[in-house]
Amino acid sequence: MRFMYPRWSKLPYAGEKKPPTNPIDPLAGSWSTNYIRLDRKGTIRDRSGRRVKLFIQHPTSIKWNEQLKIVQKTLKKLTKHQIRVAKYWGTGVATKQFTPIIDRLIDTYGITPVRAARILAAVQAGINDTFVVTWFYKYLWDVARPNQLDRNLATVLCTPRFPAYVSGHSAAAGCAQVILSYFFPGESKRLKQLAEECAISRLYAGVHFPVDNEEGLSLGRQIGKIVVAQLRKERNSKSQPIDVPIRENRNAKLPPPPYIQVIPFRFDERCQSTVRKNHSRKKTAI
Repeated sequence: MRFMYPRWSKLPYAGEKKPPTNPIDPLAGSWSTNYIRLDRKGTIRDRSGRRVKLFIQHPTSIKWNEQLKIVQKTLKKLTKHQIRVAKYWGTGVATKQFTPIIDRLIDTYGITPVRAARILAAVQAGINDTFVVTWFYKYLWDVARPNQLDRNLATVLCTPRFPAYVSGHSAAAGCAQVILSYFFPGESKRLKQLAEECAISRLYAGVHFPVDNEEGLSLGRQIGKIVVAQLRKERNSKSQPIDVPIRENRNAKLPPPPYIQVIPFRFDERCQSTVRKNHSRKKTAI
């Protein structure tokens, strides 16, 4: 009864002949964390040892064929802007686009060196914890990718070599949104927009189902709230709160736009699975 849905480890990607045999970081769900503790059974506790329940939809309750129809329809009607969004957020690892956002906020609000380091550490540590939990669920549930359900599906970007559910990009975005909104509440609306654009970009890319992104965003936000709850408790030697959230809104120019990488790098765009023409320099089939 555990697997009543298509499994990532059992189906080939579009353009390939065998199921994936090169999973990325399959044991990451057991790695160390900072603000939470995750055991082998999936039980999560905060720093105080209190058990925390995360709300996430179980894959057996999701209609994956209906999810696939949305992906197929989306790819058929993609606009140039949606392709631009998919490529921007899908370039490099999921932290690549949020690190410049943090830096821009630090610069815009004139954050002091030590506080800047604290903000960077809190966000990146929170994202680390989010990824550990996300990878735990990815390999526990082993949910197939869209191009494993539709063997003719041509994606905009290379389909990652790990299970679909939930989306790592979306989870990281949700976590970053919540933690940064704690430090910069005046920018919370814009941060929410960026997180949601990052999440939907994975649908535009054709590499995730809508529910991957929705549940990923929700998961990341829940973990972000755990991080913020801990940050609020922390005091200096005079028993004063360490953090002083900035409620002023200076309308920081947070990218994107423009949809150009702040730190450019020429990544290898070759894919093993099928991609749309003109979206990869080379396509190979295994």
